[in-house]
Amino acid sequence: MSKAFVINLGCVKNLVDSEYILGRIKEHGYDIVNDPLDADIAIVNTCAFIRPAVEESIDTILELARLKDKGHLTSLVVVGCFVQRYGRKLLKEIPEVNGWVGTGQIHRIGEILSTKSANTPIFFIDKPRFLVDHKAPRAQTTPFYSAYLKIAEGCSHHCSYCIIPSLRGSFRSRTIDSLFIETKNMVEKGVKEINLVAQDTSSYGHDLDPPWRLEDLLVKLLTVSGLHWLRILYAHPYHLTEGILELIDSEEILCPYLDVPIQHVNPDILRAMGRPLQAESIPQFVEKIRKRSRKITLRTTVMIGFPGESEKQFKELCTFLQEAKFERLGVFAFSPEKGTHAAKLKNSIPQSVVEKRVQELMEIQAEISRNINKELVGKTVPVIVEGLSPETDLLLTGRTATMAPDVDGQVLINEGTAMIGEIVPVHITEAHIYDLVGSIEREE
Repeated sequence: MSKAFVINLGCVKNLVDSEYILGRIKEHGYDIVNDPLDADIAIVNTCAFIRPAVEESIDTILELARLKDKGHLTSLVVVGCFVQRYGRKLLKEIPEVNGWVGTGQIHRIGEILSTKSANTPIFFIDKPRFLVDHKAPRAQTTPFYSAYLKIAEGCSHHCSYCIIPSLRGSFRSRTIDSLFIETKNMVEKGVKEINLVAQDTSSYGHDLDPPWRLEDLLVKLLTVSGLHWLRILYAHPYHLTEGILELIDSEEILCPYLDVPIQHVNPDILRAMGRPLQAESIPQFVEKIRKRSRKITLRTTVMIGFPGESEKQFKELCTFLQEAKFERLGVFAFSPEKGTHAAKLKNSIPQSVVEKRVQELMEIQAEISRNINKELVGKTVPVIVEGLSPETDLLLTGRTATMAPDVDGQVLINEGTAMIGEIVPVHITEAHIYDLVGSIEREE
């Protein structure tokens, strides 16, 4: 049996694509291996959102190309955003690659696997229009109890700093029926936690005919028997409706957690970013969520160093974050990406200033996070157990419903036993900046 090695770069939305790629590879009779030295074919699913991601993609491709030159691989295939961004010029730049596949063509990976000739590289790229459905084979790579469900593809926003629409195409929603079937299939295989992802989950269904809403999808998925946690990631703050908030208030299965990237709070910066202002400001949006009867954990991301960001505008952001007290925060430095309007703007911020501002925000957030975690000491919360801690076999590790996989903190369990994937009550005894410590409480 031929063996394939697949490496995924970038976000969890890319990870879902890689799982569909793995499903198609298995359909073609390939055995999946974890070491490229054991493989006949290597496939790289790339990211090209910002310059560091492009550099990581190039380094990974060249490393595998060297293995191929040494005879360890017979074929090398590159897939995803890097291919979509740079197109046919890649054929000359990296001739060692046997196949190139754009973001809208990943369903054609089987055609490359079936092609015997390696003399002429295969190149599949077109305007991204394809949308996967529940019929596509998929090999889950996340732990058996947790999975991602990509509810839409592409983006129709026009943020001045972002190239995602050119890499992924316009926003395209999957049907509710297709998503329901895939969710039901995953839960029947043991998945307890499903995380909804898209470039903007809160825009779900607006493009369908007739149009649907995210809350319509949530209501349908909540009927899946055996689903324990359903979490909303990557929601646009201006598209979160009262209906969604009311569902989170009333449905225990819906995690009291929202990931809503705001990018900034200053109106002039937001306008320059191409994020149109609404009647409801960002502070008003946060206040609306804080007023809900169920405490909702908020995660957001902000961008530092956008061209023209003054010290006053930065301090405005600092003050807002100190007042809003987001439970989770990601801070990113502006990256001028070729092909975006923002890359042409003047008044760029010196790198040293950007780094200083990022550090200042992270210090502010560390204090906020520590204080929020301290409030949990003495309380008992449900935790999904993920296994032994990487640091020591003496501790189990897990997450609460307000901790998304991979990006948030963890709960270290120092007393009690549980099976991986089990959701157990944990009494919190210690609080750190991002992590909690506690013991399992079993009923007598």
